[in-house]
Order: sequence, then structure tokens, then C-alpha cells
Amino acid sequence: MSWGETMERVILHSDLNACYASIECMLNPELRGKPVAVAGNVEDRHGIILAKSQEAKVCGVKTGEAIWEAKQKCRDLITVAPHYDEYIRYSNLVRDIYRRYTDLIEPFGLDEAWLDVTGSQRLFGTGEQIANDIREVVKYELGLTVSVGVSFNKVFAKLGSDLKKPDAVTVITRDDFREKLWHLPANEMIGIGRATYKKLEGFGIHTIGELAACRQEWVTRQFGKCGTELWMFANGLDFSRVKPDGYRAPIKSIGHGITCSADLVDANEVWRVFLSLSQDVNRRLSHYGLKASGVQITVKDCNLFSRQFQKKLPIATQSATELARAAIELFTANYRWNYDVRAVTVRAIDLIDADTPAQLDFFSDMKKHEKMQKIDDTVLELRRRFGKDAIFNACLMQEEKIPHGNPTESVMPMRMFR
Repeated sequence: MSWGETMERVILHSDLNACYASIECMLNPELRGKPVAVAGNVEDRHGIILAKSQEAKVCGVKTGEAIWEAKQKCRDLITVAPHYDEYIRYSNLVRDIYRRYTDLIEPFGLDEAWLDVTGSQRLFGTGEQIANDIREVVKYELGLTVSVGVSFNKVFAKLGSDLKKPDAVTVITRDDFREKLWHLPANEMIGIGRATYKKLEGFGIHTIGELAACRQEWVTRQFGKCGTELWMFANGLDFSRVKPDGYRAPIKSIGHGITCSADLVDANEVWRVFLSLSQDVNRRLSHYGLKASGVQITVKDCNLFSRQFQKKLPIATQSATELARAAIELFTANYRWNYDVRAVTVRAIDLIDADTPAQLDFFSDMKKHEKMQKIDDTVLELRRRFGKDAIFNACLMQEEKIPHGNPTESVMPMRMFR
């Protein structure tokens, strides 16, 4: 290859097989070879399957279904509680192995990562050789298995890691991606969720190849900028880079949510849950040096139907109290009590730097806002020094519907591919 030629990128997508369940089998060897599922707490109504072993998968057990449904399919199913600290530890150990081959490592959750090994081939061989080497090293050193996709872009590398499981390597080249991928359902490609796939099906588009065969202008007209991106992905035109190891994407939103241990039956109960969740959102906003210019809530009723509402805030804030008040205002203005509430999420959106100057209007009470922020900052510092339970709102003292332990925390980055 001459200096004037551009080297074809070599991207790996490595996926730990049945990550949570495999780690549980490592922690307890008596579980090996048995149908195992990692599941939430039934008493706290998190009784769904979070992960399953290959043996459980063969029986038809699916991630996301209720435990009772899974046990109807597999009577011998063994359920274990999740140990997230161990999952994080093993995830870090696996990434230490990746670092032996490249410093371009972009995690996608705890169990998946992209690796750009374009510049590593002179040391370690072809992309396929590197993938097989990683697969063998992970198995030998950690007792876990990975499936690895090898391709010339991130989207196809991820599709490749899904094609053969467990413990396999799949190579997808510029010459054979149409043959290997275009027959797959369109929703197997990253970026196509349930709603987008349903809309595609409405147009008679079921496979990746059928999406690729559409005119780009038509896809853009139907789906906007996102449609253009999906059309490019289907045609092998994903040029997004693998981020360097340790890269942190700009944060788009910060949210916390819980499934309550019993249904919430009135607005007072909803308020107390919002207040509890907002305190954790406040802590994360402070940690990242951000303020919220808007609030978004998600409400799931006892029939598992979810609704989402959001609003702008008059003054950007970190204050837990102000976030909770905005959340309950959204709730009371929009939720109709046809059914009791099972789960709620509070999300801080439209984030800005905490030191960004505020543009005030005649109706904003800046003194009240500053007073509330100082109170919340003091509470946050007391909790940091003496523990989360050192101080809390009196109305939360007897709240029995908030499950024990930390609520679900999510920090949303900016767009993943650009």
C-alpha cells in the first residue's frame, strides 16, 4: 500500500455472551450448565428477567419477561439476584484485555464495545486474527466468552457480533455485506427501534436490504435526518469513528426512575416519589457541573402503559425541590387517574453548564430560586459527608412504596455515531 492510499478501516464489535448470567456462573460454579436467569426483586416488583444463560435461552426464556412467564417455559429455571459490582469488575477486566490491542475502545454498555484495530494489524495480524485472539484470551483468563464482529464500520461490526453466538467470530467485508446482512430484519440494525420498524413495515419495508434499496430522498422525507442516517447505515456508509479509550460523551440528560413496591394511588404519593428521585438527579447534576433547563417525566400505570411529558423551566436549576415541583406540575396537568401508577422517572433535560449566566424575566423570583438552591446545596454536602440518610425530607420518613436500594440511574450521552 502506498502512502497515497487510504487504509480500509478494521472495526471489531465484541459482545460478552449472556454477560450477567455468565458472571453469576463464574461466581457460583454450581450454576454452570444449568438454566440460569438474573432477575429483579419480586417483592419490589422488579420481577423480570434481566439476563439468561444459554441453557435458559434454549428453553425460550426471554430478557424482559416476567419471572412467572419464564418459569412456565422452563420449570427448572434458577433465578439469582443481580450483583452489579461484580459485573462492573469483570467488564473492566475485559476492557483491560482490549487495551492490549488498541487504545481506540468505545464501550456500549457494560458488556459490549467497539475496537478500531486498523493500526494494530502490523503487530497482531488481521482483524479476524485479532478477534480470535481476544476471544481466546477472554476465555482463558476470565472464563467468559465473547462473540466478535469484524467489519469496515461500526454498524456492520455490531451486526456481525450478533450473527453467531456464543463464542464466535464473524467477518463482514465490503464485498459480502449484501449477501450476509441484507436479508436480516431491519430492526436488527442499530438505530431502528420498535416505533421506527413499525413505520417501516407500514411502507412494506421489512429487511435491511429493502431499506437500502429505497431512494435516499424518500427515506429522508419520511424519517427526517434520522432516516438519512439509517439509509446510509444499511448501504454500508457508516463513517463514525470509534472513540478513544476513556472518552466521555457530552451529557444530554440525567434521569432516575423506579418501579414502586406498591401502586401509587394519589398525587401526594407521586409527589414523595418525585422528591426522592429528584434528590438523586440533583446529586448527579452537581457532580457533572450542570443545570437543567427543562424537566421530563415518564409515568407507567398498573397496566404497564407509559406516558411521557416535559416542560421548560423558567430558570435553569440543579435544585431537587424545583425539579420535583416541576415534575408534579407536569403530572397533575397531564395524568388522568384512569389507573394507579406503577413506575415513574424524573429526567433533567436541556442541560447547560452550571456557571452559565441566567436570562431573567419579570415573572421569575430569583431570590427564592437562589435560597432554594443554597438549601439543596447544603443538604447535598451533608449527605456527601455523613451518608445519604443523614438528612431527608420529613414527608419521606414513612414512605413505604419506594423500594430499598438505589433507583435506576441513567445518564444519556449525545448522539452515539457522530
